[in-house]
Amino acid sequence: MNSEEELIYALALQKTAKIGDVIAKRLIKHCGSATAVLKEKKENLRKIDGIGTYILADLQNAAHIKAAENELKFIQKENIQTHYFLDESYPTRLQHCADSPIILFQKGNANLNASKMISIVGTRKATSYGKQFCEELIANLSPLQPTIVSGFAYGIDIVAQRAAIKNDIPTIGCLAHGLNQIYPKEHRRYMQSVQENGAFVTDFWSTSNPDRENFLKRNRLIAGMTQATIVIESAEKGGSLVTAHIANSYNRDVFAVPGRVGDSQSIGCNNLIKQQRAHILTSAADIVYLLGWELEVESFQPVQKQLFVDLNPEEAIIHSYLQEKGQTLLDRIALECKLPIHKITPILLQLEMKGVVKPLPGKLFEAI
Repeated sequence: MNSEEELIYALALQKTAKIGDVIAKRLIKHCGSATAVLKEKKENLRKIDGIGTYILADLQNAAHIKAAENELKFIQKENIQTHYFLDESYPTRLQHCADSPIILFQKGNANLNASKMISIVGTRKATSYGKQFCEELIANLSPLQPTIVSGFAYGIDIVAQRAAIKNDIPTIGCLAHGLNQIYPKEHRRYMQSVQENGAFVTDFWSTSNPDRENFLKRNRLIAGMTQATIVIESAEKGGSLVTAHIANSYNRDVFAVPGRVGDSQSIGCNNLIKQQRAHILTSAADIVYLLGWELEVESFQPVQKQLFVDLNPEEAIIHSYLQEKGQTLLDRIALECKLPIHKITPILLQLEMKGVVKPLPGKLFEAI
């Protein structure tokens, strides 16, 4: 953002009733800046396609400038980073979402443009199965250091963010209120570790409370900031399904963990899979393959294989097996090497990064 004045005017525009993010962006792009919008004559603004008297009724309200100045004082006092939608620091993936916020607020040092970012959401009433799957999934993905984005809510959200912290990978909490508070209050004890490992982001002011409608609005950040949204357990209706549908509308990948037929907390995931709104997710390998992450691993050199690679005993067993058997399914590797799949996946990732194994379509792997 070019100046403090532009930030104040952008904040004032964000505060203006009847002007949401879509209209605000249209006005700013037409006039060149938020400052120009609020200094332009309304009669000229009404000439813009889709902009009428009703929409402009609350524009240029002096009270909004005063409120913006007060919010700026809070931002500066708390060392909060602001990302204006025209700034280079603004999350690239959000720029492709029509309804993304004109200003995003951040506390913490996470990279909002990390190459690998996934969101993990799910029911607040997580079962032991859902929690275990979530924890193992993140542990298995940890060699690739993806940023885990979630809503810092009860259930799967907080399980995912705590698992990210445990595995020393970045995590971002998207909040449905200002950065001067935390909801739920019980999660206050995790605030420092999330901030140190990643960040909190929101598009709500410090004057905003965690009202019900804010959570649905917040979900567009979770879906929009990431490459893919993963749903781990969901009832037939719920916020995580809203996030999945938003991700669908953004043309982002969605994954869902299947559950037993009839389980109340698996109905939503099973329906996503049945309606072909989500890929079925059974292991970390599904994400790695479908998002093409194996192609981004710098240490993966399929052309020039190292002659001598240090392998631990379990890696050596799997590598020797693949050298002997050739292309083999993940399940078959686990069965014949007598190792559980949740241990096999991270080992295969390590072997891939060492340049001695490569994944193939259909959960196949082969030695190089």
